[in-house]
Amino acid sequence: MFMTVKQAAEKWGISDRRIRVLCSEGKIPGAYQEGRGWKLPIDAQKPADRRYKSRESILLQIDRKKKELDSRRPLTAGEVARLNEEFIIEYTYNSNAIEGNTLTLRETDFVLRGLTIDQKPLKDHMEAIGHKEAFDFVCELVKDNVPINESIIKQIHCLVLADKKEDRGVYRRVPVRIMGSQHEPVHPYLIEPKMQQLLSDFATNKDHIVTKLARFHIEFEGIHPFIDGNGRTGRLLVNLELMKAGYPPIDIKFTDRIAYYNAFDEYHIKHNLSSMENLFAGYINSRLDMYLKILQD
Repeated sequence: MFMTVKQAAEKWGISDRRIRVLCSEGKIPGAYQEGRGWKLPIDAQKPADRRYKSRESILLQIDRKKKELDSRRPLTAGEVARLNEEFIIEYTYNSNAIEGNTLTLRETDFVLRGLTIDQKPLKDHMEAIGHKEAFDFVCELVKDNVPINESIIKQIHCLVLADKKEDRGVYRRVPVRIMGSQHEPVHPYLIEPKMQQLLSDFATNKDHIVTKLARFHIEFEGIHPFIDGNGRTGRLLVNLELMKAGYPPIDIKFTDRIAYYNAFDEYHIKHNLSSMENLFAGYINSRLDMYLKILQD
């Protein structure tokens, strides 16, 4: 009996991509390639992740690479614009796909170029355009080094939720549940004080930026301040703070959504932040590698 990469990813709570890497490295006994995919024994055990000996070791790698990036010549405005132009297409696709948007990556590219995709909902088009406009706004905030506050969060949300004018930039007024989650968001009357406390805690938090943002992101999504668009807004806030601190923005892949969802449950059920920290750290580490390679060429 065998299982697919997707089934193994869901079972072990890691990304499809990581499963394929483990298979190609021979880390899963009995796994074999069939066409372009992999088949894994149904009773295969999740291999220990030996990429990093500890959470501290990857944070040290990030610190070293960030210091190296800061010591290099700064990217020109043209280079930054080109990198962001390439990044925003995949970022918009992935962030929206995580929330159920049906546009493919190529269709997202077309929509952002001003084209209309036949037989795809208007809502999906508006979400793509709204997300790009929100990211452009975030980039402007980075230039001005604007401190994060409730007004900024509502402005970002207003751009994200392009298809629901009455709900844009407004805290929800009704209780909600997050499908498939063990966590129940706060009641509407608690949203404002909880958001104020979250922002206060974030401003005084002296943890490593990875730890700080992992906690902020989970807490923000746990409050679930808006009726819709919380995930996209939350991921934009993470990138706002990363870019203000001189890091490249990150793009949580649609294919990693199971590991991403599981990281929330790990925190809310087991009070374990490491799953989200490791997810963020892996993405940040990869993006730093990419920027350093560009500056070496």
